[in-house]
Amino acid sequence: MSGAPSRTGRSLFLLAPLLVFLIGFFVWPLFSMMSQAVSDPAVLRLLPRSAEVLRDWDRTSPPTMPMQAALMEDLKAVDDDQALGDMVRRLNSARSGFRTLMGKTTSALADAENPPADLVSIDKRWEKPEFWLAIADALSPYTDRNLLAAVDLGRNAAGSIEQLPPDQSVNRVILVRTFWIAALVTFACACIGYPYAIIAASLSGWKRDLMLGAVLLPLWTSLLVRTAAWFILLQEQGLINDLLRGIGLIDAPLALIFNRTGVIIAMTHVLLPFMVLPIYSVLITIPKNLMPAAASLGAHPLRAFLRVLLPLSLRGVASGSLLVFISAIGYYITPALIGGPGDQMISSIIAFYATGSANWGMAGALGVVLLVATLLLYSVYARLSSDEPGRR
Repeated sequence: MSGAPSRTGRSLFLLAPLLVFLIGFFVWPLFSMMSQAVSDPAVLRLLPRSAEVLRDWDRTSPPTMPMQAALMEDLKAVDDDQALGDMVRRLNSARSGFRTLMGKTTSALADAENPPADLVSIDKRWEKPEFWLAIADALSPYTDRNLLAAVDLGRNAAGSIEQLPPDQSVNRVILVRTFWIAALVTFACACIGYPYAIIAASLSGWKRDLMLGAVLLPLWTSLLVRTAAWFILLQEQGLINDLLRGIGLIDAPLALIFNRTGVIIAMTHVLLPFMVLPIYSVLITIPKNLMPAAASLGAHPLRAFLRVLLPLSLRGVASGSLLVFISAIGYYITPALIGGPGDQMISSIIAFYATGSANWGMAGALGVVLLVATLLLYSVYARLSSDEPGRR
């Protein structure tokens, strides 16, 4: 009995590096991303006095003098330009015109020789409850604004969720495009990978090793290098167009780059191993005498395939499709280099929010959308796997 705890301790000790790795490089980044999507303390951090006064405001009447005085004190105390810029960007996204209004207000408050009596004397817009309502709504350290905006939704002045205006509704279109491209790539990988896996599973010796090596070889090459190679192959003066013109199939070069065709071709090549290997691993476990047995009973080869081999190998197809689709929805380099403006996927928008506009909240919200989609797909696959004949 005393040996059991020691063996458990040694097992946990051996697993400790893996647990640390998973927590540090998987759990913590996911938690940080999700917290960025719902966290928004930019306004509350700089306007603590205003937060106390605005608690008693009825959200409809004109601003009172204590409200104006509290906001003036908060703005005078701000000494961090970056934090002020974050707050102004947050408020301007909720109410257009806040950028110019806040710039004019901070400049007037910085004038020590002619201090303003109140905010209305600086700009008449401070009389409007709409601007104060934007401040009151932004004082909460948590918000669903980013998550709603990730699917082109938002809250109106009454707090109800509604569709964003057409000029602001782009994320849903890009999400649909991302899932559609990922579905096309998954279908292309299945059409190519399934016959390839059947042939590889039917061979033996060096022939099987050669076919598996051809599949594994792309995994040993950098993704950027593979994408750059397709960039060279698919261009108008590339090898593919030169070959097609050389054998007389075409007279003018085909448009294979900077469009969706090129994106699907390049992504299919990159993700094909993730389809072939799961299908192959299932096929080699199927007894080889099943197809001959079906033929001996009078079944046509096509009927034997549809009734015997295909149902037994669907688990591998489902696994490969899941791997390919999940990998495809997060692709960034290949659509950016091979595709056109209408072929960019949601990862490009996430990169723009993260590095282009420093809007980590929206980047995290779109990442959460992809994470939820991935978890839903995995749950569907788990449900299908639990319904296998062997588990009934």
